[in-house]
Amino acid sequence: MAGNDYGWYPGHMTKSVRAIREELKLVDLCIEVLDSRIPLSSRNPDIDELAKGKFRMAVLNKADLSDERKTALWTAYFKEKGIESLVLNAREKKASDAVRKLAMTVCAEKIERDRKRGIVGRPIRAMVCGIPNVGKSTLINSITGKAPAKTGNKPGVTRSNQWVKTGAGIELLDTPGLLWPKFEDRSVGLKLAAVGSINDQILNTILLASETILLLRDIYPDATVSKYGISCNEKPEDVLKAVAERNGLILKGAVPDIRRAAETLLSELRSGKLGRMTLEEP
Repeated sequence: MAGNDYGWYPGHMTKSVRAIREELKLVDLCIEVLDSRIPLSSRNPDIDELAKGKFRMAVLNKADLSDERKTALWTAYFKEKGIESLVLNAREKKASDAVRKLAMTVCAEKIERDRKRGIVGRPIRAMVCGIPNVGKSTLINSITGKAPAKTGNKPGVTRSNQWVKTGAGIELLDTPGLLWPKFEDRSVGLKLAAVGSINDQILNTILLASETILLLRDIYPDATVSKYGISCNEKPEDVLKAVAERNGLILKGAVPDIRRAAETLLSELRSGKLGRMTLEEP
C-alpha cells in the first residue's frame, strides 16, 4: 500500500455486502454503529441504500473519547435525517438497556402492527452494521451479556454473518465490517486512519502522525500542549521531536526516535490521553 493512500477494499468486504443484501430480507431494524469521533467518516455510504425501507437507528459509540458539544450537534444532524441516535460507550453495562429501549421505540409501529394481527412477543430482528473497528461486536456482547461475537482491535475481525439471541425481545444479526472501495474525499481516509480504523501495519506511521497534527491544528491546536509542551501550530516534525523528547524516545547519538514518537502520539490521541476530540462537525 502506498504510504500516503488511505483507501483499500479487502476482498472479503465485497462478499459481505452481498451477504447483507440476502440477510436484510429477514431484518426489521438496522442499527448502524459509528465512531462518535468521526460520525460521518465512519459511515458506509452503502448503508442508506442497503437499509432502505427498514427502521433505522444510529449508535454513536466511543462517546467517552469524543467532544460532548460536537456529539450533541451530530445527534441533531441524524434526527434531521430521520435517524434516532444513541450516544454511548458499548463497553458500559447500561449500553444494552439503552439500545433495547430505543429499538422498541423506533420499531413501535411494527410492534403495534403485529399486535393488531394477534402476534404478540415476536422479537425484533435487528442488523448491527458498520465499518471495521467501530465497536459492533463489543456492542453485541454488551447486549447479549456474553461473548459470542469475536472481537479484536484489529479492523475486520468479524468475517461472517451470525444471528445472536438476546432474550430481550431482540435478535441481532452481526455483520462483517464494511468499507467502501474508494474514498472520494481523502480526508475521510485520514480521519479513519487517525482513530485506528485502518490497520497501522499497512500505513506510513510518521506520515499519518504528521497529517494528524495538521488536522488537529485546525480544530484542537492546543491538544498537545499539556502532554508534550508544544502546540500543533508548530511544524509536525517539531511536534514529533517534542513527543520523542518528552517520552525519552532517543536513538544513539541523541537523535529523537521519530517513528516511535509518531506511534506514541497516535496511541495517546486514540486512547483519549490528549483529551476528548471529535475530528469533524456536521
